[in-house]
Amino acid sequence: MSDDRERFGTEELAICLSHYDVGVIEKIKEFPRGSRRAPKVVLATDKGKFLFKRRAKGKDDLAKVAFTHQIQLSLASQSFPLPHLIGTRRDNNSMLVRKGRIYEMFEYIAGGGYDGSLDSTYHAGQSLGLYHKLLQDFHSDYKPPTGSYHGASAIRQAIRNTVGSLPMETRPTKDVLTSIVDALKEAYVTCTKKSDEIGLNEWGEQIVHGDWHPGNMLFRDRHVVAVIDYDAARLQQRVIDFANGALQFSIIGGSEDLNKWPDYLDESRFKRFIRGYDSVNVISKAEIQVAPYLMCEAMIAEAVLPIAATGSFGRMEGFPFLQMVDRKVKWILSNLDELYAAMGG
Repeated sequence: MSDDRERFGTEELAICLSHYDVGVIEKIKEFPRGSRRAPKVVLATDKGKFLFKRRAKGKDDLAKVAFTHQIQLSLASQSFPLPHLIGTRRDNNSMLVRKGRIYEMFEYIAGGGYDGSLDSTYHAGQSLGLYHKLLQDFHSDYKPPTGSYHGASAIRQAIRNTVGSLPMETRPTKDVLTSIVDALKEAYVTCTKKSDEIGLNEWGEQIVHGDWHPGNMLFRDRHVVAVIDYDAARLQQRVIDFANGALQFSIIGGSEDLNKWPDYLDESRFKRFIRGYDSVNVISKAEIQVAPYLMCEAMIAEAVLPIAATGSFGRMEGFPFLQMVDRKVKWILSNLDELYAAMGG
């Protein structure tokens, strides 16, 4: 398999690094993680370790990057766990703009991935609660995006588009395919309606993370030591954010055989995530009522968007994945009382 990851040019890297005061550089090592279109290196210097990156094209809108930097700088000033931005040598700017490209320097934080433990899950929920609490009154001149997986016409269209996106050689009969697609469409519309009836659209909005999942956190000793990736930050009701987080930290996968993935959530992890959040930022009764419906919407949205576009979900076949999501959605909607009890509602 060819490696099509973008890399820094030698001259490009030397010139860019000259704009920073990070000490004597002892070693530079490529950091091949994240987007292939965003080259990254780790610098080992006599002042510590740093991560330097060039933003990918399409992720380099100057105003949007400045907005995400304002969020990170605000959080850093309040001791939130995240990699601190390193300012440029001359003017202490949080980004370097050169030849139309945007570069960023961060402190390097060592940490591991999510281990699935209850302690790690609790601290992931706690960190999101703290994120929301610290940014509750955050304001910016930049007009942030407001769209989400809730009640979106693009999601409803994607559900319909899955019918024609699946490869012909693995596509089931029309009746079988239609029954699953119709069930997902009905569930999505029902959950949107239920959420709105509870009052979601009348609640206040604030800056949220927008992509709270295990891959956007670094852990050490089962504590969150760094939250990364602020590009999805937007203005929404906070419950849209923590409902998706609760889903991401409680959903159970499995082998490549999607038929063996269980319908149910990991209720222990679900409870711990919610308790972690609530320990620093109290969840209201109304938010408890709406959370399971939003979890269903989030799960459907995450599945149908890539399947509608490519016919598959990553390396997994599209239709079996839709069947699996349908089973999980039905389980949530059939176990609302149990989930409400787990949340203390």
